[in-house]
Amino acid sequence: MRKLEEVLQDWEAVIGLEIHAELTTLDTKMFCGCKLEFGAEPNTHTCPVCLGLPGALPVPNRSAIESIVLAGLATNCDIEKHSMFYRKTYMYPDMSKNFQTTQGPVAFCMRGHLDLDVDGPAAKERIDLDGLEVGESRGNVTRTADGYTAHVGITRIHMEEDAGKMVHVGGGEGRIAGATHSLVDYNRAGTPLTELVTEPDLRTPEEARLFMQKLRQIYLALGISDCSMEEGSMRCDGNVSLRRRGAKEFGVKTELKNMNSFKNLHDGLAYEICRQAEVLEEGGQIYQETRHWDPSQKRTIVMRVKETADDYRLFPDPDLAPYDLSDEWIESVRAKLPELPAQKAARFEDAFGLSAYDARHLVDHRVTANFFEECMEAAGADAGKLAKPVANLVINDVTAYLNAHEDVDLASSPLTPARAIELVGLQAQDVISSKQAKEVFAAVLDEDKDPSAIVDERGMKQVSDTGAIEAVVDAVLAANPDKVEQYRGGKTGLIGFFVGQCMKEMRGQGNPKVINELLASKLG
Repeated sequence: MRKLEEVLQDWEAVIGLEIHAELTTLDTKMFCGCKLEFGAEPNTHTCPVCLGLPGALPVPNRSAIESIVLAGLATNCDIEKHSMFYRKTYMYPDMSKNFQTTQGPVAFCMRGHLDLDVDGPAAKERIDLDGLEVGESRGNVTRTADGYTAHVGITRIHMEEDAGKMVHVGGGEGRIAGATHSLVDYNRAGTPLTELVTEPDLRTPEEARLFMQKLRQIYLALGISDCSMEEGSMRCDGNVSLRRRGAKEFGVKTELKNMNSFKNLHDGLAYEICRQAEVLEEGGQIYQETRHWDPSQKRTIVMRVKETADDYRLFPDPDLAPYDLSDEWIESVRAKLPELPAQKAARFEDAFGLSAYDARHLVDHRVTANFFEECMEAAGADAGKLAKPVANLVINDVTAYLNAHEDVDLASSPLTPARAIELVGLQAQDVISSKQAKEVFAAVLDEDKDPSAIVDERGMKQVSDTGAIEAVVDAVLAANPDKVEQYRGGKTGLIGFFVGQCMKEMRGQGNPKVINELLASKLG
């Protein structure tokens, strides 16, 4: 099978996403008063309504409707004032009613969009940017200095209820294949569930990954879901088809179900693109089917032939009245919108002179964005001067630490904003080197001490006195006349040797910047 970058030279992938998010921050289910609680004892949060017992009548959760309208406003959707719920035939044991309550042709949120900033390695998957100047557009992309911006349409965000959870016993990796029997937990049945459907505007697995990451940031900022992909409160289905470069007609699509991590989303789509290309190039046929991404085997597996809309037998739910949202109510919801990640990133650029790249990565997570803001407050008048080094510290060191220690709460950790400012200040003043700064960073977290105290205790202060350093440089050059001659003969890589010898003589406390400057001057 050919690699993705080779396949995309000849084929264009057409990708659309269906992203489900449970409204986990609510207290109760969508149509009843049962408690929402992940990990509770099986079947302890159920009632006649969510089990679909005869005579039970649903009552819509007003807070859930408010949450989905917030999601629509945050993703540039039109809010439909008139909509209704439908019954969708659902013949699986994890929904005891044998139907799912969902929305029909008109959802609460319609016709939205998000713009994706794609740069760095992520931009390399898009191969049709040749000839585009910065600011110039082609199709749904606009060239930027570092990559491109992709405009991705959102068809709709509709409200429905989640199904229960199936536990397959005896099969491989918890799947139904090979299972001896299955258990059903209906605690999750009836959980408020939003589904966002994109237009088929995505063209690479990286764009799909970035779209889902951006949507997750938005939902977290809105506070409508915990978006835990590990616990299944946010999950994604990907629809993908191929067409020859330059063709206009869509190919036959397959759907990848329930990808529960950004990596799985990217890798599953990448594999399916390569698989479809191989089938088509060998004269085969792509079938409209649902497939499962197996990360352990790194391949997709057929689950079932894809249903059509007719199979669902949608009809208006006779137990639920149509919705009529007033302009006043919609505007009251709009007033609750917080500062969204893209707005926060733009503010960081304007207020602190950060690059778009740095600002965007700072707002990847609420924790790092909030910590950066607290650092800027602690910096006071020096905020503008220290913004870039603080951003580097947060994006690189703090993020890496949090990724390695998932149980750590940064807000209660030894790394306070004041200590972060002190640390970057010591490096900015050449008191310590960048290498030493990483050592001090780790020590702050391990020992719960101020950076300056750690520097003093370990004798880490750099020597920046030009006279003292020049004497060491002269001694090192005098002791290595053969290497000086080789350097001047063209072996400029020896500069590293000279710097190392100088640092050795100064027990690691010489200022590397001053050492390099003096060596360049004397060897030149």
